[in-house]
Amino acid sequence: MPGQISVLVVDDSGVMRRALTRRIQTDSRFRVIDTASDGREGVEKTLKLRPDVVTLDVEMPVMNGLEALRVIVSQTRTPVVMVSSVTKAGANITMEALEIGAVDFIAKSNSGDMIHEKLLAAARAKLQRPAPIAPRTRVATPKLAATNRTHSLRTSPPKLCLIGSSTGGPQALQQVFGQLPASLKVPIVVAQHMPAQFTDALAKRLNQICRPNVVEAKDGDFLSPGAIYIAPGGMQTRIVENQIRVSADKGESLYKPSIDVLGDSIFQAYGGRVLGVMLTGMGADGTKAFLKMHNAGAFNIAQSEDTCAVYGMPRALVEANAADEQLDPEQIGARIANLIGK
Repeated sequence: MPGQISVLVVDDSGVMRRALTRRIQTDSRFRVIDTASDGREGVEKTLKLRPDVVTLDVEMPVMNGLEALRVIVSQTRTPVVMVSSVTKAGANITMEALEIGAVDFIAKSNSGDMIHEKLLAAARAKLQRPAPIAPRTRVATPKLAATNRTHSLRTSPPKLCLIGSSTGGPQALQQVFGQLPASLKVPIVVAQHMPAQFTDALAKRLNQICRPNVVEAKDGDFLSPGAIYIAPGGMQTRIVENQIRVSADKGESLYKPSIDVLGDSIFQAYGGRVLGVMLTGMGADGTKAFLKMHNAGAFNIAQSEDTCAVYGMPRALVEANAADEQLDPEQIGARIANLIGK
């Protein structure tokens, strides 16, 4: 069918190759043009066939997924979606793959969940070459315009910073957090679209390379100034009276965690006393909550289009007239540091 998105499936398991192929082709927008059983064959077929997207297993003979990913990223502009096991080791390897240049990942145990959305986002993604994180290199930010909203930032400073992110988010979060000082006046809460198990690995990785303390949020935690909390994957997170509440999704959203669910609770707790940041990702999750906060006086920043892997959520915020600035990730980090840093 003309206009279909071509996919190359790379996995050493014949069962998995067939299962992924069947699942992908239940949506007529996609066509699996071929499969490969190891990393070397995957690289060769990527170079020869030039698919729109590659799904890439991690554990494979001859050449493993990370080795194949490095070659694909260095020699092509083909977006890669990793297929990862839902284990602690698998989650850590996935974080490494995202740093190397994978656009996103699919968990093997629930590979059918949102697979088409992830492949579509990957096919549309503008690939960003991984950049080394330099936390001690400060970047300049545009001077804030003198408006009633920016004046209120000084007279009624934010009590919390909310960050929403999806496809391409882990890389953007590294760049943002790399600009932050060790001490912040208020907590930061992050909703990154990601399955269970993987958000803990993300928090630990960010904590290793950034100066603020980064942890996965736990039910019952009280918010502490200066800490960064990553909402757990596969669950919904809310803020209730300065306390984190984590619970199973009850049909509130397709996304777990949902930026809108978290944002609504933050709006109830703090009104407009919030600094909102919307990073790269497909769709419009978070726009409704960010708009509510903005109408109550919150200051919102959207990631710039040129630096987004997928300019979806930031675009939705801009089109809703709920973004006060559009900045690159490093500039966003510098702006956060300027507004809530000690």
